[in-house]
Amino acid sequence: MKAIGYYESLPSSEPNALVDLDLPKPVATGHDLLVEVKAVSVNPVDTKVRVNRTPREGVAEVLGWDAAGVVAAVGPDVTTYAVGDHVWYAGDISRPGTNSAFHLVDERIVGRKPESLSFPEAAALPLTSLTAYEMLFDRLKVDQPVAGGAAAVLIIGGAGGVGSIAIQLLRALTDLTVIATASREETRDWVTDLGAHHVIDHRQPLAAQIDAQKIGAPSFVFSTTHSDTYIDDVAALIAPQGRYGLIDDPAQFNIMPFKSKSISIHWELMYTRSLFETADMSRQRSILNEVAQLVDRGAVRSTSARDMGEVNAENLRKAHALLESGKAKGKLTLSGFAT
Repeated sequence: MKAIGYYESLPSSEPNALVDLDLPKPVATGHDLLVEVKAVSVNPVDTKVRVNRTPREGVAEVLGWDAAGVVAAVGPDVTTYAVGDHVWYAGDISRPGTNSAFHLVDERIVGRKPESLSFPEAAALPLTSLTAYEMLFDRLKVDQPVAGGAAAVLIIGGAGGVGSIAIQLLRALTDLTVIATASREETRDWVTDLGAHHVIDHRQPLAAQIDAQKIGAPSFVFSTTHSDTYIDDVAALIAPQGRYGLIDDPAQFNIMPFKSKSISIHWELMYTRSLFETADMSRQRSILNEVAQLVDRGAVRSTSARDMGEVNAENLRKAHALLESGKAKGKLTLSGFAT
């Protein structure tokens, strides 16, 4: 089968950073589905793994943790899906990725694809939807008020893939005021169109801009990028006893500025449930199915912002480079494999 991977960690500008492969088609066992992948999207985790994970000698590492496709076969223990079902999912970071024509994934972390979306439109959403939903409702518990805090959420990095879906989930499922950061005109327009009530510039001090909104101190802050650079600002602007969450990987993160306000700090890694096969692993299936329903009734839309073409090494290298530039908005998708 066609696949794309790498044998050595290289900059995305290098021709061998990602290469076209021909691999054996895997076989479904246990709770696995064998999915014929129709479309994928690219996430920052793809670029981070490519740079930081060295493959075993002579064995290609296949990336990709977003996919939409059709179930081609099922393992003997599968109970929720059948051959021919249209599905979407974000996969398991400890297993080979979705940049392959056929892919194995545990049924417990797979949802039914929204009927109203094409495969590329659907592929843009699973990883970011799971990350945003888990952070907002499982970690920050935004549906539980903070005493004295403003019923508001600040999203740092609102125009990125996770920020883009977080804005929509908040608008669809809560009555909270949504404040998003964006610095360029096109990204400010993007987050406003997605439903942000207020937009502030992350290149300028945040606390003063929040104060200027006259809505009070936000109860919740969701930081998706450069979290270490905003620590003092967030500590100043967040409500006492507020809840703060982050998803990026700062080299260092000093939590001491949050102590005086008793701010709780929450990490979110979308892969935790699959990595540890937690008792609630199937919650990801439930979340994806709920998001699919929101999509099909028009409450949430795909954050697919750019079609990068066919799933091949050249196009994936371009997608990785664009993500690494920090100038991407929404999600980058690819669809179809060369025959």
